[in-house]
Amino acid sequence: MKLSRRTAVAALAGTASLALVLTGCSTDGGDGGNSGDKITLTITTFGTMGIDVNYEKYMEENPNIVIEATNLEDGGSARDDAYAKIAAGTGLSDIVAIEEGWLSTIAEVSDAFVDLRDYGIEDNKSDWLDWKYAQGTDAQGRVFGAGLDIGPQGLCFRGDLFEAAGLPGDREGFAEAIGGENATWESFFEFGQEYTAKSGKPFYHNPSFFWNSFVNQQAEGYYKKDGKTLNIKDNAALKGQMDLIVANANIGAGLPGWGVAEQAKNDEFAVYVCPSWMLGVVSGYYDAGTTDSGWDFADVLPGGAANWGGAFLGVAESSEHKEEAAKLALWLAAPEQQAAAFEAAGPFPSTLKGQDLVKDSVSAFFNNAPVGEIFTNRAKGVVAQVKGPEDSNIQDNVFGAVFDRVSQGELTTGDAAWAAAMELLDQLVGE
Repeated sequence: MKLSRRTAVAALAGTASLALVLTGCSTDGGDGGNSGDKITLTITTFGTMGIDVNYEKYMEENPNIVIEATNLEDGGSARDDAYAKIAAGTGLSDIVAIEEGWLSTIAEVSDAFVDLRDYGIEDNKSDWLDWKYAQGTDAQGRVFGAGLDIGPQGLCFRGDLFEAAGLPGDREGFAEAIGGENATWESFFEFGQEYTAKSGKPFYHNPSFFWNSFVNQQAEGYYKKDGKTLNIKDNAALKGQMDLIVANANIGAGLPGWGVAEQAKNDEFAVYVCPSWMLGVVSGYYDAGTTDSGWDFADVLPGGAANWGGAFLGVAESSEHKEEAAKLALWLAAPEQQAAAFEAAGPFPSTLKGQDLVKDSVSAFFNNAPVGEIFTNRAKGVVAQVKGPEDSNIQDNVFGAVFDRVSQGELTTGDAAWAAAMELLDQLVGE
């Protein structure tokens, strides 16, 4: 079991700055739960996945289990942490959350994780969307990841700020103002230009979210459908979107992609592209129970439907308690627990029953938006792209880095931004 030398070295370097995290699995008993001894199961997650709301219930129902959880800041940190530990052959938690963007790399070393078919996942295969279940399956048919959420996208927006600028601020009015079902990225930016002209305030925080969404709307993203061939350098659609985004950099706030809680609360931007998991990020900027933030959520996305992200749970082959860990992982991935995670943090269920359980969900934080209904609608027809081995690295360390420079005014033309991205791409993948 090996990661490529380049990937392993990059991963080890990437984890050097991580805070100390739990490693391996600790235990007070070693019989897999056949006695009354306590068993400690470790789990590493990232971001605002929401599954932590289910831990206490599981421990109450299984008093011999203690869940010891580590949550890393984001998917990039979790990716680097997992890559480094797999390359080193030690240190994985009993259960590891895996993000869609680095799923294909994990599939290449899927023997680091148990085959969940050995623990009964096939008995409930029909629970999941077909493509989600398939994503967690390697070329040999081993199911190494139990699907949690998917990432259908809509738009989070500040209706109060739009209304103050004399623009539609209700969710239906805003959706129609940018084109409704026929909304394009061009019409979206036209609305943004009008907002900034009338308000004197930035429209958005950072352009990387628009880029990621556009990439996910394509039939093929950074890789061709074979998952191996890069699809970037001669891609006219990607170059055109970069040109469009850079041309509208004047209505950006010049902020980084992440860590902008204070700026959001200070009304420094008015719109977010929001895959379902982003709802938890935005609401997490504010005190629990906040209902007057001004944020709303609209059933619209320029360019049409897309999926951004989605997580899986894998059980480490190195776990001393594989049976108990698999039992917990599959329970966390079951429809009822997916629904609870959605209610807590927004990640939209990948199981059909889970989606049905949340279809009537309303978010008090987002101005009582019918988020269950909206995400059910936004998920129609969505099928995730094939992601290649360096997909998330390309997103974070090539285009993410370039759009940070665009945001800060360092790159002011589409040609300059594209050239900078191609230079970074060559450094990353050696193409």
